[in-house]
Amino acid sequence: MTKMEIRSALALALVVGLRMFGLFLVLPVLALDLQRMPGVTPLLIGAALGIYGVGHLLLQIPLGLLSDHIGRKPVITLGLASFALGSLIAALAHGVDGIILGRALQGTGAVTGASQALAADLSGEHSRNAVMGILGGTIGLAFLLALLLGSTLAAHLGGLQGLFGLTFVLVLVAIAALWLLVPHAPAPRTHGSEGLGAIVHTLRDTRLLVLDVSAFVLHGLLTLFFVVMPLLLAHGLHLVAGAQWRVYVPALLTAGLVMGVALPRMRGLRASIRALQFSALLLALGLVALAFARGSLGMGMLGAVLFFVAFSMLEASLPSLVSRLAQPARRGAALGAYSAAQFFGVIVGGACGGVLLGTIGVAGGFATAAIVALLWFLMLLPAGARLGQPAPAGARGAG
Repeated sequence: MTKMEIRSALALALVVGLRMFGLFLVLPVLALDLQRMPGVTPLLIGAALGIYGVGHLLLQIPLGLLSDHIGRKPVITLGLASFALGSLIAALAHGVDGIILGRALQGTGAVTGASQALAADLSGEHSRNAVMGILGGTIGLAFLLALLLGSTLAAHLGGLQGLFGLTFVLVLVAIAALWLLVPHAPAPRTHGSEGLGAIVHTLRDTRLLVLDVSAFVLHGLLTLFFVVMPLLLAHGLHLVAGAQWRVYVPALLTAGLVMGVALPRMRGLRASIRALQFSALLLALGLVALAFARGSLGMGMLGAVLFFVAFSMLEASLPSLVSRLAQPARRGAALGAYSAAQFFGVIVGGACGGVLLGTIGVAGGFATAAIVALLWFLMLLPAGARLGQPAPAGARGAG
């Protein structure tokens, strides 16, 4: 990586990390604090938790496409401003309705695809995996810190509304960092008449569809993991909530170390494809270990390490492959579609995790997830050759 690419990656990671830390920060206390509000029902709690994902699912592609036309920074700024407004409304809310409205507005700040497209614009092809790895690692660190600090910060800031107020401030800092620290990227060359055509052409490219399906499966399995894993740790491995970091932290640190060693070796397209296939198999093996982990802390640690190593590698390599295979003028639309697939996977994975947990239990849930991961790996074996081919004629268009 050049000095400019390192600077770009770290600056953009700061922007993304501040936003994601604020998003994750409320998760440890959201449901608990809402239960204390008057007139709250389980349905309203579910709405407050889930409504954020609706905006992300619906707006990732339109905002990614818009970033292809007017530039990445204006669209990211628009999304961050919307996220900040939602945070402020939730911070000032006196009831669950205001919290739901604020969360809904937060969800309209669907700029994951545009942020990844900006990272791709600011990096060369051979260093793109490393840049995406930095962004993915930052999101993982934000998630970990939010889980560790959420309850403590809520106690010092006056509860849930205080956390939303802190999120509002963090997002304002992220907007300033975007314009002051992130280098300027050349405006994408695109045609104003493309519009829906760019999305159609993107969806016709079967190589990108393979990666979108992969994003759907990966984030579905991630959400299912976090539905089932806390119960394995609490009841199967006898770790109380305050001690579960003993599994998560070593697993995430190991994943970071492995990713740091592996990413420089994934510069070529074919090397990235092989890493994608291997990581899918590794994910399946981690889920198998977790399915048999009840009563064995060592097996649980092994499963968690394999899972997070594989997830970290996939989280870096998948968007990098999308940015490589998409037409430059349609990169925002392609990464927007990829991000929409991620959030669709989150919704489906959460629902399936709850159903599996209630019907076949923790071990059955992980075993089912392992079967899905194995089927995904088998799908990627023949699809790997297709990923290395040029785009189909109908998917090229002007670029």
